Amino acid sequence: MFWQQLVNGVTLGSTYALIALGYTMVYGIIQLINFAHGEVYMIGAFTGLIMVVVYKVNFFVAMLAAMLACTVVAVVIEKVAYRPLRNSPRLAPLISALGVSTFLQTLVTLIRGGPNPLPFPQVIQDTVYILGPIRFSKVQVIILILASLLMVFLQCTVKYTKIGKAMRAASEDYATARLMGINVDRVVSFTFGLGAALAGAGGVLVGMYFNSIHPFMGVTVGLKAFCAAVVGGIGSIPGAMMGGIFLGVAEVFGVAMGFDTYKEAIAFALLILVLLVKPTGLFGRPIQRKV
Repeated sequence: MFWQQLVNGVTLGSTYALIALGYTMVYGIIQLINFAHGEVYMIGAFTGLIMVVVYKVNFFVAMLAAMLACTVVAVVIEKVAYRPLRNSPRLAPLISALGVSTFLQTLVTLIRGGPNPLPFPQVIQDTVYILGPIRFSKVQVIILILASLLMVFLQCTVKYTKIGKAMRAASEDYATARLMGINVDRVVSFTFGLGAALAGAGGVLVGMYFNSIHPFMGVTVGLKAFCAAVVGGIGSIPGAMMGGIFLGVAEVFGVAMGFDTYKEAIAFALLILVLLVKPTGLFGRPIQRKV
């Protein structure tokens, strides 16, 4: 029972981690909580569905198309809704983010013809494997492998590439990075696009896992992923990864223990508990500012 639920929790948590990474990267550079990020994840799921149903492509091509579509959407959102407000009071971009979120939900609902869920086809022939007391499916294995590869790719990009160094410099000191010749606008756009690509992949993986998507699927999952980013330590990439997995495991075990009615509240209860004990999150570090 324990190991079975652990496998289920890590599978679910890896999808939360992919979405949480977008929140934490954007916040790490411009201190903005992009509350439209959940809707970008939703667009990724719908893009994957369109590619599979209309264009009859395989799952991996559909996921790449979803990642590309989400990247374009996120870059446009950043340039139109956030960049003009970058030097405004903190409340202005937050309200803009909520406006973009509502706009995307409404737009997809209108295009879809209603808010009802759509079935996501079984794009991979599923097989159940049994290892002692643990049962796991081929879909779970694929989700874990792809999510792990994407997270490793992100970590390598941030640590070992030129744009990754620019991202780290901008996150340390936004103004000084600009004075040192770094094109901060390009770095911010790249960060939005990279985080959105991961969210798009997460949308397709979730659609494949639960076989259902709908225009408002990004609301709850987006909030949970935000909780995961804060629990791990907002601004910390390893923290977002571990926070997502931690949250997924806690949610699955909570349901297994009979708290399925309160499933949606588990993430927020965990968030409050972690913040009471360690306000900077599990992997966060306090920021000292000179005044």
